[in-house]
Formats: sequence, C-alpha cells, structure tokens
Amino acid sequence: MHLEMKRWGAAVVTAACLLCALSDFQVAGQIVDVCATCHANATCEDKPGGSGKVCNCMYGFVGNGRIYCQDKDECKIGATKICGLHTSCHNTYGSYYCTCQAGYSPSNSLVIFIPNDGTHCQDIDECRIPGICGEGGKCRNLQGGFNCHCQVGYKVHNGTEPFHPRHDQAFCKVIDCGDPPSVTDAVQLSGTGKHYGSVARFGCEKGFLWKSGDNTSVCGVDGQWIVPSLVCEAKCGPAPYPVNSEVIWHNRSAVLHGCMKGHHSWKGSNMSVCDDTGKWQEATLRCRVNTDVICSDLLEIKPAISELAVFYDKCLRWKAEKYEEDTENYRVVFSGFRTYQRNFHDKRKMALGSDEDQLEVCLDLLPVTNYTITVTAVSARFTSTISANTSLQVPQAPEVFYREFETPFPNLWLRRSASTLDPISYYQVFVLPLEGTLVFDCASPKNPDFLRQRGLHGQYITAQVHLKNVGREMNFSVGDAHYYEGYYNAPLLYGTDYYIILRAVSQWRGAFKHSCVLWAKVRGTSYVMMMSAVFVSAAIGLLATVVIVGYLYTTFTKTHCCFRCGQSN
Repeated sequence: MHLEMKRWGAAVVTAACLLCALSDFQVAGQIVDVCATCHANATCEDKPGGSGKVCNCMYGFVGNGRIYCQDKDECKIGATKICGLHTSCHNTYGSYYCTCQAGYSPSNSLVIFIPNDGTHCQDIDECRIPGICGEGGKCRNLQGGFNCHCQVGYKVHNGTEPFHPRHDQAFCKVIDCGDPPSVTDAVQLSGTGKHYGSVARFGCEKGFLWKSGDNTSVCGVDGQWIVPSLVCEAKCGPAPYPVNSEVIWHNRSAVLHGCMKGHHSWKGSNMSVCDDTGKWQEATLRCRVNTDVICSDLLEIKPAISELAVFYDKCLRWKAEKYEEDTENYRVVFSGFRTYQRNFHDKRKMALGSDEDQLEVCLDLLPVTNYTITVTAVSARFTSTISANTSLQVPQAPEVFYREFETPFPNLWLRRSASTLDPISYYQVFVLPLEGTLVFDCASPKNPDFLRQRGLHGQYITAQVHLKNVGREMNFSVGDAHYYEGYYNAPLLYGTDYYIILRAVSQWRGAFKHSCVLWAKVRGTSYVMMMSAVFVSAAIGLLATVVIVGYLYTTFTKTHCCFRCGQSN
C-alpha cells in the first residue's frame, strides 16, 4: 500500500512538472501554446523578461491560473474595511458590492455601490419628514436614526420619552384634565376647555358672597386641575322658619320646609330663597294642627314635584303631589352648554298642564351637551332642578360621490351635512388591498399604520384629519406621499385593486361612535399607465387641499368582500 501511494505521488509530481515545463519545451516537434491551457477565469500574460507566457487568475478570483480560479470572497476582510462605516458588504461571483445600513444613505444616491469613487454612507435626517413624530411630537435626529419627545401641552402615552414612533407603541397625547372641579357654594362662570393651560373661573352662587381666595382653576402639566381657593358665605344669614314647620332640605341659599309632626300643610309655598338683595324670600307655607292623628300622614302635603329624572337622553319624568282632581300647570326651562364649543348655548322653554300624578315629557336635547333643567309647578310655586349630560351619537352621513378609478392617484370628494352641531372628532381614510377574502370591521378600535406594518400587506389608515381642520367640503387625493397627523399617505401599487373607506369617529369622555362609507374602488393599472398618472398627480398635488367633514353612513355595492361596517353603539 505504501509503495502504491509513493508511485501515485511520484506520478502527480511528474505530471505537475511536465505541465509547468510546457512553456519551455516542444512536444512532438511543436511548441505548446500556454495560453490555450489557461482557466476560463484567467488571462494569459507575458512573463517578466519576455521568457514566455503565464496564466494569471482575473480580478476577483484566486488560483494557479490553469487548473482552477475560484471566487474570492472580498467581504471576509470586513464590511468596514472594504466598504466603509455604516455599510453592509455583499459578495458576488468574481466581485462584490456595498449597501448602507438602515438610517444611512449613499453619498452618490445609488442603492448599491463599490467605494472606489469615494462613495460613503451618510446619516439620513428623518426629522425633515413632516409629522414623523405625530401630533404634539418633536423630532431629534441621531446618527443612523431619530427619536421623539412631546411638546409642551402634550405627554407621552403608552410609553416613556424618548420614543420611536415606528418601533414603539408610544405617541404624544394632549394633556386632558377632564371637567373642571366643583367648588362649594359656587358656579363656573367661564372656561376655555379642558386641555393643558385651560382656565376655568368661578363665582359664588346666588345668595352667597365672595369671602376670600382665588376664583380661577388651571389645567396643569400633570393633567390635574389646580383647585381654586374661593370661599363663599351665605349672604342672607340664617333661614326663616314658618310657624309649625321644620327644614327638610337646604343648600344654604334655598330651604325647603315641611310641617312638623302633628300638623299638615294647608296652603302656600314651602320654599325660602336668598335673593340678590341679601334678603330671604320667605316661604308662605301654612301648617294646621291635625284633628285626627291617625290620618296625619295622609293629610301631609309633600313637595309638588318629586323623583325628577332624565331617561333616554331626551325625556323627563316626575311625580306630582296634589289633589287628584286638580290640574297643575308646569313650566320647563332647560339650558345647555358644551365645554368643547365655547360659542354654543342651547336655551329653550315649554309649558304644559296636566292632572296626572306621573308625568313624562320628551325634549329635543342635543348630543354631548351639559344641560340644567328646571321644572316649576306654577300654582304650588315649587321648582325642582336636575342636571343631565347627553351622550354621544353615531355620526350622520355626508353626501359622498362614489367612483371607480383606474389610476393609483384617485381624487375623492364629499360634502358635510348642513348641521353644525355634530360632535365628530376626526376622520380616517382606510386603504384595503383586495387580496383573497377581506373583512373590514368599522367599529374596530385598531388603527393599522402603513409605516408600522412595513408594507402594503392588509388594510391600513392612510390619513387622519381632525374636525377643527376641515370645513364644508372635501377633496382628498389618495397616495400623495404626505403625512396626515402622523399617518403616511402611501402611493398605491400598480397592478393591485383597492377599496377606499372613510370612517367618521365621534369621541367624548372615553366614549367612541363610528360609521363608515365605501368611498371608491381603485382598479389595478399597468406600469405605463401608472407612470403617466405620476406626472399628472404631481401637478394636481400642488393645487389640492384636504378638507374633510360630514356624518357618514354604510353602503356597499358589487363587492366581493365581507364588510363589518355597521354603526357602533
């Protein structure tokens, strides 16, 4: 065995020596052409001194030039050494190329490069992109990236500062202190809102005087109202007592009297009120001694209006205390205001007469409004008051012009309803790529972001616009590559079909109401049509302005998708 190995080795050496000597000897009387023996990835070159030819592997390959020339992996040297800082190296057969890492771009503006011309990777200033940190956010550029902080009047929500809007779930939210605090024996006179820096002013109730302290309350950076130090005393002093009566209820400026045990009400008003002059308007209640103690509870006259309540957000009910055959006349006065709409004020009144013991009356109360409602029994001279906060309603429908487009830059339109009292908070434009079976839930609280999901896979919100930024009509171009309150209006892909859906969202004190409308269908277009549309859209985009408003409704026709777009409750 050892002998065979030695013979094999000798044969290899002999063959190698013969191959190496081919440039110097003749075979069968002919000169061997060395260049004909070169590898496919080698070149034939003159030896130094002109003594013959030699095969050398080409650039990007290593070997002896004849038997083998294999690829050289330049990237093993290291991306930093061969490509420069902030790069990635990619080996290819016989060569290589470089790319920049995330957060950096090549100085020659090409995606791939070989740095033999001085090309290097430079930091991308993401802060130049409008709205990249969302509403209330401010951007700080970093080497290879960026982060966000919140402006004054905003605080980070669902995270900590600094945060990255594409990687984290955090965002900046307006500081909201809620409704101003209540102050004993005082009423709110004015208020500028409930966000950071908002101011509410208070005054003493009717029948009270300002004794000391500050009457202002400010919404602070911690999201809390600074409680005013206002102190009020009763203006009229101790309340009067009709003969044989006792106090059954009081709030220091108004007193409700009732007859003492063993007496019953005969006639007169049972309420004393402290007026603006500092004097009590005394009750005229007259109490008689019961002749039959057993019947005293039946003879006692209770308040003329009791169990006053609001139901169904627009109706009143109360219980009337009177003789069955009597008819009582009632005066209903209601006044409403909205903290988010300073110039809004709804003040109305109505009158009715009834001999019923249980009364119900429905009022046309407006949604998301704080109401104070007073009901007065005229003949009994008795008034009862109740407060009510009406709830949020589902947004109404706008006038929508539905169209089907064959362009990746559809221009959409709607007109808001005539009502200016709608409590819509903001509008969202959804893009739904038509791939397979598609389910859209209008009431879903999820807000899918194009940038966060890193691509056009599935539905996403391409724009969001607040009510304060819109007017009566809207013209909106899908795919204009702008940011709308932190949402990227990404260009649509050619060759892909889409549905465009508009969702109206009403929000108030943690309550949400939604309604949706199918706005448009965009059919896939060829690449040639798309490139033509790009130039047209570029010109139109300079003139377009986004104005969105309106109550929305749900209507879908000729679709092959499953939509859950019912109005939410």
